[in-house]
Amino acid sequence: MGSAAALIKYLGIMQDPSNFGQFQLYQHDLSHYMKLDAAALKALNLMPGARDGAKNMSLYGLLNHCRTPVGSRLLSQWLKQPLMDKVEIEKRQQLVEAFVNDTELRQTMQEEHLKSVPDLYRLANRFQRKKANLEDVVRAYQVVIRLPGFLGTLEGVMDEVYKDPLEEQYTKTLRDMSNSLGKLAEMVETTVDLDALDNHEFIIKPEFDDGLRIIRRKLDKLRHEMDTEFRNAADDLNQEENKKIFLENHKVHGWCMRLTRTEAGCIRNNKKYQECSTQKNGVYFTTKQLLASRREFDQLSQTYNRTQSSLVSEVVGVAASYCPILEQLAGVLAHLDVIVSLAHCSVHAPTSYVRPKIHPRGQGSTVLKEARHPCLEMQDDIQFITNDVELTRGESSFLIITGPNMGGKSTYIRQIGVIALMAQIGCFVPCSEAEVTIFDSILARVGASDSQLKGVSTFMAEMLETANILKSATAESLIIIDELGRGTSTYDGFGLAWAISEHIVKEIGCSAMFATHFHELTALAEQYPQVKNLHVTAHIASGTASSAEKREVTLLYKVEPGICDQSFGIHVAELVRFPDKVVRMAKRKADELEDFTAKHEDGLGLQRYSKEDVEEGSARLKQVLLQWKEEVQGGQMSKEEMVSKMRELVKADATLLANPFFTAVKAL
Repeated sequence: MGSAAALIKYLGIMQDPSNFGQFQLYQHDLSHYMKLDAAALKALNLMPGARDGAKNMSLYGLLNHCRTPVGSRLLSQWLKQPLMDKVEIEKRQQLVEAFVNDTELRQTMQEEHLKSVPDLYRLANRFQRKKANLEDVVRAYQVVIRLPGFLGTLEGVMDEVYKDPLEEQYTKTLRDMSNSLGKLAEMVETTVDLDALDNHEFIIKPEFDDGLRIIRRKLDKLRHEMDTEFRNAADDLNQEENKKIFLENHKVHGWCMRLTRTEAGCIRNNKKYQECSTQKNGVYFTTKQLLASRREFDQLSQTYNRTQSSLVSEVVGVAASYCPILEQLAGVLAHLDVIVSLAHCSVHAPTSYVRPKIHPRGQGSTVLKEARHPCLEMQDDIQFITNDVELTRGESSFLIITGPNMGGKSTYIRQIGVIALMAQIGCFVPCSEAEVTIFDSILARVGASDSQLKGVSTFMAEMLETANILKSATAESLIIIDELGRGTSTYDGFGLAWAISEHIVKEIGCSAMFATHFHELTALAEQYPQVKNLHVTAHIASGTASSAEKREVTLLYKVEPGICDQSFGIHVAELVRFPDKVVRMAKRKADELEDFTAKHEDGLGLQRYSKEDVEEGSARLKQVLLQWKEEVQGGQMSKEEMVSKMRELVKADATLLANPFFTAVKAL
């Protein structure tokens, strides 16, 4: 309630008496919608960012082919509140499919009907706040008279499979509303001068009032005089009417004439014509006769508006009573607009989207064949390489993805999140085949950002997001983690990554994808059957004799089962043109560290020797050390003599010298 009070105060709802009785408070059941936090919105590029140049860089920008402002706003709401009810999702899918399969229906809705619908919510709001005028009444009327067109198009659908869903969702409701709004249309046709709309005038019909009729007659006479003066000027200047010379109602100068800039020379030094101003589209000018007529015309127009003001108030008041129906109409047309927009995207993608099969929560698997990232595939000169995905509970619910930098790990895990979200808003998805289980939330840990003002370091931000994931996730969530633990030391980072992964596998048991450069993390698959290792592939061409140090790395962007134990970070440094000296030094240092790690890994390199060799070598060494201890007891020998004795005993034991584990220890 505290948040609601803050919102009411921010919107100033209590300060305006026109709001009283217009709003309701009701409990919003969040269990109907998938939970998305700020990190997930950012990771999945759901909404346009401040730095996004192209429209297609966000999912909203990609899917938004809505023709109405109300439709665009509803799409934004759908993206932030994906559904979790299988029946409701399939209802939307059925409607999208109707418009996907019927090209004529989709194009007619987009290009003819929806294109001309104004923002009905804002229009209703103007009526509600008593700020509406005659222009708003006319805009409402223009929507009402288009409803029969909507109905005719929807009733013309011949396919019985789609006719009933369309009838239930749109046709029946629009028919009822068209009947209810019929009286509004009749009132506007009776009272408003629709012929005057051509001149952008919004006035009451002169026949409606005797005073108005007299003023209108004078206005028409003045308009005729101005037209006559215009024709005379065109003849006098030898300019073609409405091609070189025009009579226009300028917002500053009122009724005056305009010559194109190329022809403007003909009025220079001509005292009959008086210049008003020079603008990009030409030179505005007038004559004494036109100026006098214009002044009288303006005075009469003001008198007309004053006379009609009480009539206008009555007409606006009657139109305002239709607000609830206009708001309902806005909801129906917004829904239709979004469905048509989703169908448009599904058809016009580089490869058409498919309708996914939806499984209830906690049941079935998420299996995507030839999945693509919807935003990336729209970029110019990109041939997107598709990949399959399988998230099966108990078999492959936790995927660890390793592979080169820039190899496509992040794209792979994010596209799965985006596809799951698209499926749950009822849209078709970028795959060749798809089945998706309903997720109750998408939780993401992607990218790194700090906030100095809040005292939050990059690593702290990473940990806060991960803590939120571990607290919020349920067995029906989808977790996406990209490069966890890189903000601290390697050992701390790996320890955290392992512990978090194990907690997700053992305690939460949800679907998860983990892209990492900690190749040791892949050992989780040996302990848990539901953990599967994947890697993005790269082709490595060995360097030639002339450039021994250079290895050509070709990133293939294909995801295969198994582990990749290389990251190619130095290769990325080469791609961004690091100085050669720095690259060579990096390679040399990396090789040194690899040799050092190979020698010291796992204590003394135990993993390179069999269990038998280690046990036998350890036992023989223990016997030699005990024998040496007996012989040097008493403290009679010097330090050099003790070392010499040890060497003699070791040389005398042929079995110990032949043991490969002991040989390695001796070398260290």
